[in-house]
Parts: sequence; structure tokens; C-alpha cells
Amino acid sequence: MPQLAGGAHRVLTVGELAERSGVAVSALHFYERKELITSERSPGNQRRYRRDALRRVAFIRVSQRVGIPLADIKAALDSLPEGRTPTKRDWARLSAVWRDELDARIAALEHLRRDLTGCIGCGCLSLRSCTLQNPGDALGDTGDGTGARRWDGD
Repeated sequence: MPQLAGGAHRVLTVGELAERSGVAVSALHFYERKELITSERSPGNQRRYRRDALRRVAFIRVSQRVGIPLADIKAALDSLPEGRTPTKRDWARLSAVWRDELDARIAALEHLRRDLTGCIGCGCLSLRSCTLQNPGDALGDTGDGTGARRWDGD
């Protein structure tokens, strides 16, 4: 396996990182362009990743699966000391920051699931009786009108 200059640390090629993480090489290049992971260059100008990149990629993928935007993932990774992999303690701290946002998303999805059946027939979300977007024609009463102009989860 390749090593960094001086042979002190084992490193991974982009192909090895892709195989071990289950993430496409193109996604790893994308993550690197977005500064979510970093590589060093070999004497032949090939990318070499420290082994901690495996944990960072796993952290990125799990965060994406729960709907965290890449900008927030980057901010979270940037909050770690340079070159350190996220630990279980780090994940707990970072996920606590995201918990309120995730709870709000869950509530919006539950609301949608609960009330969607009443609207599925018309699909316009503009009926006076629409419980999803315009319950009790509240938009009409406020002068905002009716219609399927917004979905904000409220």
C-alpha cells in the first residue's frame, strides 16, 4: 500500500478509498472540490488520502442521508481540529446542533403524510378545505389569496 513521504502513514489511492467507502471516485473528487476531504499528491501527481478520509466520507454520507446540506456538513467538519477524524463524541455534538432542524423536517413530513389523502384527488392545494396549505382558507382571509404558491410546512 502507498505511503506518505517518509513512509510514516499508510495512505489510500482514490480507487482504494472508493472501494472501501462504497462511494464513486467522481463523488470523492466532488467532496474534495467542496473541501470536505483532502488529499496529498504522490511524486507522480496522483491523489493519496490519509486513512481518516474513510471516516470523514462515512460521516458525510450519513449526514447526507438524513438530509443535512453539504454546506452544513462542511461547517461541521471545519469545526474539528485539523486532520482529526470525527469521533462518536463529535457526532453526538454535531447531531445535537442538527436535531431541531431534523425534528422540524420530520414534523413537516408527518403533516404531509397525515393530510395528503384529502388533497390527492385535486392536486391543486387551493381548495377552501385544504388542510395542507390553506386550512380554513386562511390565505384568503389574510389577503394572500388561495392557490398552490408555497409549501413551508406550516
